[in-house]
Amino acid sequence: MSKRDLLLEIGLEELPARFVTASMNQLSDKVQKWLTEKAIGFGTVEAFSTPRRLAILVKDVEESQKDIEEEAKGPAKKIALDSEGNWSKAALGFVRGQGMTSEDIYFKELKGVEYVHVNKFIKGQPTVQLLSELEDIISGMTFPKNMRWADQELRFVRPIKWLIALFGQDVVPFSIAEVQTGRETNGHRFLGEKAIIDKPAQYEEALAEQSVMADPDKRRQVILNQIRGLEQEKGWIIPVDESLLEEVNNLLEYPTVLYGQFEEEFLELPAEVLITSMKEHQRYFPVKDQAGKLLPFFVTVRNGDAKHLDKVSKGNEKVLRARLSDAAFFYKEDQKREISDALKKLDSIVYHEEIGTLAEKTSRVKAVAGKLADLLHLGEKEKEMCLRAAEIAKFDLVSHMVYEFPELQGYMGEKYALLKGEAKEVAAAINEHYMPRHADDDVPPSVIGAVVSLAEKIDTLASFFAIGVIPTGSQDPYALRRQASGVVQILAEKKWNISLEELIVLGLKGLEAKNILKRDLAEVEADMFTFFKARIKHLLQEEQIRYDMIDAVLFGEIGSIHSIVERAHVLDAKKEEAGFKESMEALSRVMNIAGKCEEKVTVDPNAFENDQEIALYEKYQQAARQYTKSQSEAERFELLISLQREIEAYFENTMVMAEDEALRTNRLSLMKDISDWVASFAAMNKIIL
Repeated sequence: MSKRDLLLEIGLEELPARFVTASMNQLSDKVQKWLTEKAIGFGTVEAFSTPRRLAILVKDVEESQKDIEEEAKGPAKKIALDSEGNWSKAALGFVRGQGMTSEDIYFKELKGVEYVHVNKFIKGQPTVQLLSELEDIISGMTFPKNMRWADQELRFVRPIKWLIALFGQDVVPFSIAEVQTGRETNGHRFLGEKAIIDKPAQYEEALAEQSVMADPDKRRQVILNQIRGLEQEKGWIIPVDESLLEEVNNLLEYPTVLYGQFEEEFLELPAEVLITSMKEHQRYFPVKDQAGKLLPFFVTVRNGDAKHLDKVSKGNEKVLRARLSDAAFFYKEDQKREISDALKKLDSIVYHEEIGTLAEKTSRVKAVAGKLADLLHLGEKEKEMCLRAAEIAKFDLVSHMVYEFPELQGYMGEKYALLKGEAKEVAAAINEHYMPRHADDDVPPSVIGAVVSLAEKIDTLASFFAIGVIPTGSQDPYALRRQASGVVQILAEKKWNISLEELIVLGLKGLEAKNILKRDLAEVEADMFTFFKARIKHLLQEEQIRYDMIDAVLFGEIGSIHSIVERAHVLDAKKEEAGFKESMEALSRVMNIAGKCEEKVTVDPNAFENDQEIALYEKYQQAARQYTKSQSEAERFELLISLQREIEAYFENTMVMAEDEALRTNRLSLMKDISDWVASFAAMNKIIL
């Protein structure tokens, strides 16, 4: 069967850099999925993207769909034939639905029963007749934000300017938003011209001739190579932030790296201020010396060639100079204000209209931090530092610097606190209390920072849940999932044995006292518990724990998150060991029969009728005593499975559901005691063996 290449290009007004890669991958995935669903064979796939285009090149696409021959199973023979041997409505309806007739029916036996069967043959359609469906693929693409333009009904990420759809040398005819497919593309906005694509395989080369590097991976490598070359030439270290590199790569079509410089006096500003000014606002890479100290230079990437780079450099220097001058002014002005003055301003800043001001939030966080310090048995000095850090954690939000550069919240608080004579532990905690800021961030390294971070996050979660603002689907405007994940990470990594249930109550207590609670307290607690459970489950999934073992450890109360995580890892580590299956079966049997216990009584050993009952009871009592003294979940697990032999012997010789009610209740109560003990580790009957 002959084959042709398929090229699809969507020409657009400039895309936001953050949308480019995901949009390119979406187009590629959708086209491949469509080809697969249509049973059209194809070879390798190459995806391309720049700010002005999304494209996909599919090699060796088959000229037609594969012919399909398959066997379809219908009703049983006794249903397909009536008492007189004629075809029933069920049989005739089946073959009609398959596009066949009763003459095509044959019977085939499956597990002792004969069923109606037919062989279907579906001739594959020519690919060229199906390719117009690419219009629906493009129109059906989704984006974080869409727009409409002119009088078009289509909502798309940006206006479509041109379309290429080639199957071999033939144009696939369709139009979207009054733009007709063709073979003409556009080169670089300033360095290139229009280009005609005769064959799909010529696409990348044709664009290269018009100063467009269409392959984002190759473009990215060109940028990196030029940066490394500049490093060698100047003896610099140019740290390359991956997210910044990704953004820069998606802002241009023809990269040329250049550098500029700024006045050394700006190096007196905190390094993070300089780096933020360069990276976040100008998309510049900072420059350091071999010792890691910032130098008065920056590196940027031009969307163009190397002509007149000196003029481009001067222009960038001028823009950055203005930014840094503003930052220097803000830094000086902020130092004139005392922390106490900044705190007073928090009274007038509304955090949320139903929750209160930032000052009120700060007061609640301080109270929770104090309670946490007590739960962790911190010394008096450490507790005082927790309280002070919680009290002033938000003071930098009213600074000029953070107003201009919101990314610097916390960092500037630490700098300003040190300048005002605060203890270094307190100052560090102001910065740390925002940690972890994202999924890949670390938890606060210090105890003080972790306590304040925990207090801040649980207050935020409790506050929004109290007024009924709970994330649904992808909607999470207040980043509550990230806050909850932060709580889980901190408790897990710090190995603090603070009960999650206790923490939730702690967060809600201050809200209840201030009449912020707009919903039933028990309902809010239940919602928060469920929400946290999902975050713990996500954490364990990220750590590659099997789903049934996650369900087992999350079956009941949570208690210590650190303990939950450790238990999940113990089960995961033991699952391949000899005897694991037998141990789980024994414990599961106890848990299953314990579910029949309707009336729990204190177990009476004198009511036991055989040695196996006595042996199990004594073994359980001994193991349970050791369990409470054990220091690790691995030790506790070994104590649980140490009952395996006694459990097996017990069930071989004991009828739990005895006819005598008192005897049955006593035996079920023993099962319930053991089951509850096992469940405190995990619901073993949830584990799939």
